[in-house]
Amino acid sequence: MRLRITTLAATLAIVAGGTLLGKTISATAPQAAPSSMDLYNTRVQPIFQANCYRCHAGLNHRGGLQMDTQAGLMKGGHDGVVVVPGHPEQSLLVKLIRHEGPPDDPMPMPPKSKLSDADISAVEAWVRSGAAMPATPVDR
Repeated sequence: MRLRITTLAATLAIVAGGTLLGKTISATAPQAAPSSMDLYNTRVQPIFQANCYRCHAGLNHRGGLQMDTQAGLMKGGHDGVVVVPGHPEQSLLVKLIRHEGPPDDPMPMPPKSKLSDADISAVEAWVRSGAAMPATPVDR
């Protein structure tokens, strides 16, 4: 009888308030946000490849910035750090792709046309989530 009452009380607690012994119980698991690495691999790296690598990857390090390696991107360029993981509002890269940085040096990037709002949002989300990327360049 005691087991039945305890089970009934637990069931009522879950149904009534979603908690049992101070633990929140959810009937459906929340959807996990994509990891920073997944976001980089599926969205950000292709954006960088299409718009940035010509000048900032491989042997090209215009402005001292290499974007195809984790070490290069985190080191930054002649103007200093470009990515502050977790803080897109403090990241020069985000300001430059929004075309909100200084008009001349460093120039807004890419210089000829602004990225789409969706691409800018993807880069911002990646920086906000920690800016994880592979230590070595991804095949291009």
